[in-house]
Amino acid sequence: MLRVGTVIVKLASRCNLGCSYCYIYEMADSGWMHQPKIMSAETVRLLSRQLSAVAEKQQEPFEVIFHGGEPLLVGPVRFESICHELRGALPSQVSLGLQTNGVLLSEQIIGTCVRYGISVSVSIDGPAAVHDRHRPNRRGYPSHSSVLTGIKRLQSFPGSQGLLTGLLAVVDRDSDPIEVYEFLKSLKPNGIDLLLRDGNHDVLPPGKSSIHSTEYGSWMARLLDHYLRDTAPVPVRVLDEMLKLLMAPPGRFNGRKEPEDAVLVIETDGSLSKNDTLKCAYEGADRFAKARSVHNDCLVDVLCSAEFEEYCLAQPPSSQTCLACPDFGPCGGGTPAHRWASENGFDNPSVFCADQRYLVAAMRRHLAVFGSTA
Repeated sequence: MLRVGTVIVKLASRCNLGCSYCYIYEMADSGWMHQPKIMSAETVRLLSRQLSAVAEKQQEPFEVIFHGGEPLLVGPVRFESICHELRGALPSQVSLGLQTNGVLLSEQIIGTCVRYGISVSVSIDGPAAVHDRHRPNRRGYPSHSSVLTGIKRLQSFPGSQGLLTGLLAVVDRDSDPIEVYEFLKSLKPNGIDLLLRDGNHDVLPPGKSSIHSTEYGSWMARLLDHYLRDTAPVPVRVLDEMLKLLMAPPGRFNGRKEPEDAVLVIETDGSLSKNDTLKCAYEGADRFAKARSVHNDCLVDVLCSAEFEEYCLAQPPSSQTCLACPDFGPCGGGTPAHRWASENGFDNPSVFCADQRYLVAAMRRHLAVFGSTA
């Protein structure tokens, strides 16, 4: 059985925000329309038993992330029940986390997170002018103030210290990266995750003029310049990971094609799917050829199946352009969804290849100044 690193549990298949860039509702896939709005108590019960068996078989830690849509649409009572069920069934080395837009972070929800040790990551794209441009609520009104209220409520709640593990921001290349970083830093998170806008070789990401252009790379390089001069930085995961790989011994990561820890998604009806970011490639890209469900299948058997292994082995890049590239170590070749082209599937460099190489070049310049090269 391949090691499971993350199990994404879709507590709700709908959302209370209408983000313009959402890969679930605004791109190629419409599978959410056929899912129950929230996960049933029976599905949660079966999932708890199945994940317990996975933990016993694997004997290594993994994380369970409550996701959506917006997972907190299940309401505070159901959320408490779900946390109670899963925490009671799983060993302590299996961590539980919540990815939320923050709007529904009530005191009752936060109390449940404190009680069961649920880490929280909140999506917020920066200051109001940046965030509200793409993240209105379903009625079209700004959501920024509601998100801020949720974050501050979480941080001030008794016993919640350390629960806010990070902020997740989607890059708007028309924004000022320094302004975005300083705003997110002012919220005092443990870390910042930055995601690029989704797209592929058939449909370019918004704001990217061509496969060879470097709008996103330039944005990230400007952030890098500021970040490395910050005397009290908040960790930015993608920059830290790339810098670490650049400073690694030569050849250590070059050409590596091992699959990362497996990601498995549990939909609200209990069906199993691949990493759901694949939805932005084409309709059904995240589905397995044979339908699987916690209601009808043994999860351990699914994780040991040839089809699951094939999915995991397809995550690292296969393009010879990537494997021969001197920047492959820190870049990693991008996500499968960003490598998609209808002409030849996922066997391509990332649509952000030029951006990544631009950023890696900027990193090399900084490291040269500090006396380190890669």
